[in-house]
Amino acid sequence: MYHLALKMLLGDRAKYAMLVGGLTFATMLMTQQSAVFFGLLKWTTSHLSNMRAKIWVVDRNVQQANELKALRDTDVNRVRSVTGVAWAMPIYVTIQSAKLADGNFKPIMLVGLDNTTLVGRPPIMLRGQLEDVRLPNSIILDELGIQRLSVGRAKPLGLGDTFELNDKEARIVGICRADRHFFGYPYAYSTYTQALQFAPKQRKMLSLVLAEPAPGWTAEAAAKQIQLETGMKAYTEDELFWSTIRWYFRNTGIPVAFVSIIVLGFIVGTTISGQTFYAFVHENLRHLGALKAMGASNSLLARMLLVQSFTVGFLGYGIGVLLVTLFGQVVLARGDPPFMLPWQLPAATFAIVMGICAFSALLGIVKVWKVEPAIVFRG
Repeated sequence: MYHLALKMLLGDRAKYAMLVGGLTFATMLMTQQSAVFFGLLKWTTSHLSNMRAKIWVVDRNVQQANELKALRDTDVNRVRSVTGVAWAMPIYVTIQSAKLADGNFKPIMLVGLDNTTLVGRPPIMLRGQLEDVRLPNSIILDELGIQRLSVGRAKPLGLGDTFELNDKEARIVGICRADRHFFGYPYAYSTYTQALQFAPKQRKMLSLVLAEPAPGWTAEAAAKQIQLETGMKAYTEDELFWSTIRWYFRNTGIPVAFVSIIVLGFIVGTTISGQTFYAFVHENLRHLGALKAMGASNSLLARMLLVQSFTVGFLGYGIGVLLVTLFGQVVLARGDPPFMLPWQLPAATFAIVMGICAFSALLGIVKVWKVEPAIVFRG
């Protein structure tokens, strides 16, 4: 009987194609937009992945990773003196202007690392040695920075090449891979002392302090102790991540825009599949009535409709996720737009698509249960 159900489904090619196409479109819309949304949120927390540490100490009014308020230089020693802190290192983060070969300027995110330990170092070095960043006027650029600053040059920038950073010469001693910043700024790493020389002088130059809990202390307990003894705000890495995400949810229209498109995909999928499957059942009422007249129970007919509905659901979902995956590979190769596809996202989309299929089948089941076997003999 299930084989017969599939033959009935495939027999109506137009409605079969419409069902698969509608679910494919809904899957693509929900999965692709969610992946771009998650990728964009990941960009908002790029500081955390590009300068890794268990505890982030910032000004008490800071609510997210991309808005830092300068601290006093003495605040580093105040954090180091806190019970429960193993070490604490200064970090300088600022946006500076890099001059291109054609005379234009591009903003970059300059990160000053602790001179001795290089805490806050780039996550992946592609070329060059990390220790060379201690040399005078040295910079480690990420791949995006190499691409952006090579505009107007005969060949791309490489190790040993120089460019102007805030009207000062900077020499590239390394190329790294770093997560993209939310505003699209390339990352450039230098030592803390060198970064202060690249940047204009200000009364307060310290941006934040990266710290590690002492043995026997958790990051949460050490962060609370820092706040208690210094009055500054101390986040664990996880706390700062979610605080940043919440800030963008509260203060930007990005979540509303993406959620609207995702909901639209769900509505489109439900509408197309529901109406099409209902029409398919309606056109096959005589055949279903004949089966009922031959002794087929309502539960058997319901299972047949579920098989038909879930068959097109599996096909539509599979094609949609495949197309999104191919899109993601192209996007990740280019680096733009943002894209992040954790396994939970396809799993959630699968559950939603199966729910749409179950709803569509339910509409048909209600119709079939009401049909009388005598419909076979009506003209």
